[in-house]
Amino acid sequence: MSRACVLAVLLLATAAANASAPAADLVYRNGYVYTVDARDSVQQALAVRAGRIVYVGANAGAQALIGRQTRVIDLHGRMLMPGLVDAHMHPQSGGSRLLNCSLDYARLTVPQFQARIQACIDRDKHAASDRPLLVVNWFQQGMQPDGVGTTAATLDALKTTRPVIVRSSFGHSVQLNSRAIALAGIRRATPDPTGGKIVRDAHGDATGLLEDAAQDLAMRFIPALNAKENLAASSAALKAMRRQGITSFLDAWTDPETMTAFTALQRRGKLTARAHFAVLIDLDKGATPQAAVAELLRQQRRFDQGPTRAAPSMQVRHAKLFMDGVIAAPAFTGAMLAPYLVNAGSDEQPDWRPGPSKGPAGYFSAQALRSTLRELARNSIDPHIHADGDRAVRESLDAIASLRATGEGKHIRPALAHAEIVDLADYPRFAQLDVTPVLSFQWAKPAPDTVGALKDYLGPARYAGVEPQAVLKNAGARIAYGSDWPVDPLDLWFALKVAVTRTAAPDAGPEYAGRLTAQPGMTRAAALRAATIDAAWTLRQEASTGSLEVGKLADLVVLDRNVFGIPDEDIANVTVLQTVVGGKVVYESGQVRRKPARSGNGAGGCVIGC
Repeated sequence: MSRACVLAVLLLATAAANASAPAADLVYRNGYVYTVDARDSVQQALAVRAGRIVYVGANAGAQALIGRQTRVIDLHGRMLMPGLVDAHMHPQSGGSRLLNCSLDYARLTVPQFQARIQACIDRDKHAASDRPLLVVNWFQQGMQPDGVGTTAATLDALKTTRPVIVRSSFGHSVQLNSRAIALAGIRRATPDPTGGKIVRDAHGDATGLLEDAAQDLAMRFIPALNAKENLAASSAALKAMRRQGITSFLDAWTDPETMTAFTALQRRGKLTARAHFAVLIDLDKGATPQAAVAELLRQQRRFDQGPTRAAPSMQVRHAKLFMDGVIAAPAFTGAMLAPYLVNAGSDEQPDWRPGPSKGPAGYFSAQALRSTLRELARNSIDPHIHADGDRAVRESLDAIASLRATGEGKHIRPALAHAEIVDLADYPRFAQLDVTPVLSFQWAKPAPDTVGALKDYLGPARYAGVEPQAVLKNAGARIAYGSDWPVDPLDLWFALKVAVTRTAAPDAGPEYAGRLTAQPGMTRAAALRAATIDAAWTLRQEASTGSLEVGKLADLVVLDRNVFGIPDEDIANVTVLQTVVGGKVVYESGQVRRKPARSGNGAGGCVIGC
């Protein structure tokens, strides 16, 4: 029988089967339906009923599922793909920062830095003199010119008597003015807290810059968001997500107040993405692994809403652990196998040599990490470990290797977040141990935080290996994407472009032209899989989301252009036209419009981008 005859028979069989099936609620046709299934297949049409996908295939097969109440969308060749899964973000922080005094991640000179903060002070003239001003989204590594620093004196020059606390977008540093230093009770004799650093000048006095755990000395004085503010932050975060096409996310460091706000939205039917939460495991204050995990389980009992279903719900199945801070200057809190370099020469004639610091000791000792991971595994909680430097990565993999040798450790799904630098010997261990690196693709570009804040301090050999996204993929690792918002603006399509090109935005400036190192970029398919099915796997959701297959939940997005048919740099310009979660449209742009006439079996029709 000829191929044409076989195809005709199959189409007739499909039509006959569909003829007796109930009508679909939603049908897409004439599209580039990128399924992200095991074969990366591309189809023409897709149908949804009761929140699930009931058909993926050719246009002819979808026709029989169109009834009088079916909404039919003519894609006119547009791309339809699974909804994006953000496997590492901080939505409550991102949402609340939309309500704060923000420096908007801008590259600022010191006078510009001061002027932006003074403008916030002037707009809030009626604030009490003892009420701290929190300033957010400070691109500390992007201060101009490169290498310029800030101290309390920088902020003391402002016209205010209020304590001022400026938080780095990286989330690992804050800069205080003198009033805030006094409020925090920091004196010359104040010791560095465990897992943190009070930066001091040559005389031993605090400069106002606090790193990692030392931030708590000041941040505890920031008034906590009230219930109304928490709800507003959650709502703002979800609005930003659905415009990006995010249909599932992991809050990579949560608290009960955040989960209370998201619970309120879920009960009102306003949760527009599948919400997963990782509770912090912190042994710094004397807690045992058993006590810390017991507290996580209490929060799980309170907030977890059970198995994944069509309507978005909440799950608490992850633990967040920190092994170190960040490898970039000026913090140098990433745990490294070899020392950071220091300039033993001058600016004109630099002489970079190994310095005294390899970063901090791991924030968990080897024994504490093994004990904590075993306790998590006993309770079916997946660990999500922040490991930025190569030593933090090595120590985390060593602990996971020990865990894999136990019965309870064989079934957990550990993730290492960030992994900005990995020793060559550890590349294959991710696949061997089935550990997923959750990576922020947008960092793999020339920028102040990867060039000025890294290159000289790591030396040529190590710098050549920073942001090893494609290298880890080629070594067999399952790569998942996590935006880390609000460390960076929430712009997943720019991040996916960087994953492919390892280049900055066109307006970044000539000093950041070209690619970041000689490493290859990811393929487009690999980048998209990292933000769909592979990220879904880290959330134990791959059986119901992450690809467009019959029986799965209808989490999907429609794009204004085909990611596979445009120049690499244009991926950053992709716009989401529609976001659907569990078959429900949660976002739709003005380019989706109703046809004035009826179409297809009397069904109401729509067109996209005509």
